[in-house]
Amino acid sequence: MADLKEGQEAPDFSLPATDGKHVKLSDFKGKKNVVLYFYPKDDTPGCTKEACSFRDVSRGFRAAGAEIFGVSFDDLNSHKKFSDKYELPFPLLTDQHKSVAKRYGVYKKKSLYGRSFMGIARTTFLIDRDQKIRKIFTNVKVEGHAGEVLTQVKSL
Repeated sequence: MADLKEGQEAPDFSLPATDGKHVKLSDFKGKKNVVLYFYPKDDTPGCTKEACSFRDVSRGFRAAGAEIFGVSFDDLNSHKKFSDKYELPFPLLTDQHKSVAKRYGVYKKKSLYGRSFMGIARTTFLIDRDQKIRKIFTNVKVEGHAGEVLTQVKSL
């Protein structure tokens, strides 16, 4: 598992997206800032609230020159249903092999109701145009998170 730090170069990746394309981080180098948010599961209460919060401020991200991408282990079919249901204006990426989550250090041991399991720790990475990690948001509390990330993007 990676132990990424702010200021380091973000690991490149290429993942399938709900828009039918593959998103490759390096394609944004020199062009756009990237908000990469990892979330546990499509269409669950916390993940829905988080996605809708990013949706609701997405114009602000675009105006600030940033692209938003949500990443989970769900397949493209699940992502498409979730995206369509909540009219998400940004692509969701599928990391079914868990390779990107591992490279970014967000595939972690979690516990729920006394049961331990491996899963995505809700984490957001703000990656600048030079592909440097400018901010890592760990232990994300969904309420107000998208606004907090937007404030950081605007300061770049």
